[in-house]
Amino acid sequence: MDEKANLAEQKPDLAYPTRQQRDLGVNEASVRQRPGPLSARLRAGDRAAAVELVDEYHEQIYLFMRRLGHDRHVSEDLTQDVFFSAWHHIGQLKDDKALKSWLYRIASNVSRLYWRRHKHKEVAGIELIDMPDSSETGPEKAGRREQLEQVIDAVTRLPTKLKETIVLHYVQQLTIAEAAEVAGIREGTFKSRLNRALRTLKKTVP
Repeated sequence: MDEKANLAEQKPDLAYPTRQQRDLGVNEASVRQRPGPLSARLRAGDRAAAVELVDEYHEQIYLFMRRLGHDRHVSEDLTQDVFFSAWHHIGQLKDDKALKSWLYRIASNVSRLYWRRHKHKEVAGIELIDMPDSSETGPEKAGRREQLEQVIDAVTRLPTKLKETIVLHYVQQLTIAEAAEVAGIREGTFKSRLNRALRTLKKTVP
């Protein structure tokens, strides 16, 4: 079952748009035209705003979980947990500018809690980093693919905190400020941790 549909069935308050809009009697256009900041509508308990939140960030959070080393099934479950937790703690959200990093921080905490509870579970490979488009063909493209696979493998084997810095900044493309907020550390500390992760990768990848 698709994880979004599963999310809809388990938690009506955070249903995926097609199910939620039917329940609420709203259509996609009316959702998009809702006035006011998303964060304010979420804090007010607007269920249509919850639909928007899931629709906009579901794929990002799922990929984030995959890139932190969770397998597909676990990533689906943890992604649902993130949105359930977000809705439950929606009063902590300050404004729209903080929405993205706030949601990623919840995701980071959900991931860390899972690893603490499953210390001996094997880390899954990072399968969802695509090969950049290139005009290279034949041996050149094969060489690039091999190099990328080596980098992915090296990132997978990094300690949790270092891996998270790489994934947040270079893969999920959060700014240094956003990523530092997600990690719960100062920007300078995040930069130092990021540099340490890069140095480790350089030693590992030929």
